[in-house]
Amino acid sequence: MLPRIALTLGDVAGIGPEIVARSVADDRLRNCCRPVVVGNPVVFQRAMSLTGASFELQTVAKLDEIDWSSSRIPCWNPSAVDVTSIPDARIDGRAGRAAYDYLVASTHAALLGEVEGITTAPLNKAALHAAGLDYPGHTEILAAECGVTEFAMMLYLPSGGAIHGPDGLGVAHVTLHTSIRSVPDLLTIPHILETIQLVDRFLKRIGCHTPRVGVCALNPHGGEGGLFGNEEATVIAPAVDMARSQGIVATGPIPADALLRRAVQGEFDGVAAMYHDQGHIALKLIGFDRAVNVTLGLPVVRTSPSHGTAFDIAWQGQASCLGFVEAVRTAAMITASKSARPNTAVRPQ
Repeated sequence: MLPRIALTLGDVAGIGPEIVARSVADDRLRNCCRPVVVGNPVVFQRAMSLTGASFELQTVAKLDEIDWSSSRIPCWNPSAVDVTSIPDARIDGRAGRAAYDYLVASTHAALLGEVEGITTAPLNKAALHAAGLDYPGHTEILAAECGVTEFAMMLYLPSGGAIHGPDGLGVAHVTLHTSIRSVPDLLTIPHILETIQLVDRFLKRIGCHTPRVGVCALNPHGGEGGLFGNEEATVIAPAVDMARSQGIVATGPIPADALLRRAVQGEFDGVAAMYHDQGHIALKLIGFDRAVNVTLGLPVVRTSPSHGTAFDIAWQGQASCLGFVEAVRTAAMITASKSARPNTAVRPQ
């Protein structure tokens, strides 16, 4: 039986509602999962009209009311916030609060086994803060609701196109939503080791039997023997050595520009990057519409497209659903894996 995947609308002032509407109308999504839309049904119906999506909704107050034998798409609104009058493409605390409510309710549903996975449309971090919610983004909210202190985000590109490896390419980050200035002080041997473990275990989870993990250097030219920094010698290389002692096929530190090129060409199955943009830029450059965020370290499956709320094109009927469809397909792939289980080898933020 196909997995039940909760599709959150995200920030309704952005492109979330329209990409979810387009995605639900896409056979590639309907063929891989049983979707349930999580968000305001009035807003979603407006997005359906905008995109020309032709399917019927069944609006439910609780997930146990869903008739899964029906061809109608269930829509569940767990938020008390009225978002029907929110201006398009504007930062609004009401949209931030509703996006938070959709995510939290979906997470609880996944923890209870009412859905097998979650795919989230983008939220706006400024709108979250306008709602008084002090979170950097989805990843940290999910971790808080799941009660975990060790978690990470991976940017994953399935095999095909520029990605030559048979199991795709996953890049996890030792540090995430933090300033560049703060990165060197946040890099520790345990954090780097746990990120390498995380990459290794995720890839095994999706069927890669012996993952090859490349580990990025932090500094230009890998520090050039200490001339440009010594983090490679003091924290990164020791973490790689410890990973190898545990049987992980880890290589590094390697300068990021060289490593990511080699990984794309199939020499590595996964990469541990030292900071957010070190991994994101390369993968988004070669596969923006196919790149998927996967949150690791949770007892639930969560994915999302790699883009944001895109206020510049929101509610104009221009937003592509390709990234969202790929994110749902990835969530379905993970849940369908025979080895799927909570990923516990992760690192603290």
